[in-house]
Amino acid sequence: MIMELPFNPPIQHINLPEFNANGVSVYMKRDDMLHPFVSGNKWRKLFYVLGDAQQKGCTHLVSFGGAYSNHLVALACAGAMYQFKTTAFVRGEEVNNHMLNLCKLYGMQLIFVSREAYKNKSELYHQFAQQHPHTYFIDEGGKGELAAKGCTHILNDADGFTHTVCAVGTGTTLAGLAQGAQHKNITAEGICVLKGAEAMDQEIATLAGFDIKVHHNFSCGGYAKTNTELLDFITHFAQHTGILLDQVYTGKMMLAVSKLIAQKYYPANSKILTIHTGGLLGMMSVV
Repeated sequence: MIMELPFNPPIQHINLPEFNANGVSVYMKRDDMLHPFVSGNKWRKLFYVLGDAQQKGCTHLVSFGGAYSNHLVALACAGAMYQFKTTAFVRGEEVNNHMLNLCKLYGMQLIFVSREAYKNKSELYHQFAQQHPHTYFIDEGGKGELAAKGCTHILNDADGFTHTVCAVGTGTTLAGLAQGAQHKNITAEGICVLKGAEAMDQEIATLAGFDIKVHHNFSCGGYAKTNTELLDFITHFAQHTGILLDQVYTGKMMLAVSKLIAQKYYPANSKILTIHTGGLLGMMSVV
């Protein structure tokens, strides 16, 4: 295996009044501590993917993402670490920002394509692969079966919990998390950060092999959208726990858990393990 199995980062008790209501206790798996740039679920997703690429003799990783994609930064860094060339098709007009600059610093080639062309990722990849040998396709956000398999390890050292919760973007992390949770009799649920993405539930169920509860009313307006309530919560959380949350994924997830506890969604005495999936570089766009 090209990458070492990620170490088990600490599980931290979140000692805030809003998380201790109704006898419920909340903890956080600090997967944001796995790596500065290949952090959180990005390392988990790439764990088996890069091993597969190496086994197949591929030397050039090709993927997709938006201009603020944590996945692309993680892939660029991992590619540099393990001697892969990396190329990314970036959705939309050509721009410069701190995320894309990091990608370029790690040696990633960026190809900006129109939003219309971006919809057909398979065609973009096949046209590129015809002229570049030994390429390996990695879907947007790193999603896929091998990525989900990597996420089954998140709960390796987690026992005694009744529930586990993560943010949902592509659904890959939740699918893997739920598979690992099933073996420990832990209920896994997801907080979707996209608006109007209910159809994703079936994709997640297909990937996991069973149905998983996904909450769809906590997106704060849609993917990468924010509001005052969310940003105030992230500030409050940081100042009282010392833990930073990004506004795209983990911040929304933790705000949702807080609201669900207030609504008495969780049974009394539930012990909830939330998953910090990293992505803190995205905070730089709002701070």
